[in-house]
Amino acid sequence: MTVKPLPKWLMHRYSKLWNKFKNEEFGHEDAFKELNEKDDNLISVVLSQLRKHGWLTINLDPNDSRKRIYKLKSPEDATREMIE
Repeated sequence: MTVKPLPKWLMHRYSKLWNKFKNEEFGHEDAFKELNEKDDNLISVVLSQLRKHGWLTINLDPNDSRKRIYKLKSPEDATREMIE
């Protein structure tokens, strides 16, 4: 997947998530709590846009296939991929 630069609004939220989770996996509820947004739909948009820009991977939870597990790409890896 090609990594694309993030718009400012999305970079701000990525930074908050990265500061909390780094290379750890997290769930939708974890992102909701960390971003402290009032609208749960906005969290879905943020996670979807991060995936579309190549800064986030999504896998199914092996214990519950209805849930997703998210993992952020490091800023260094994302930047390196943008240059290549």
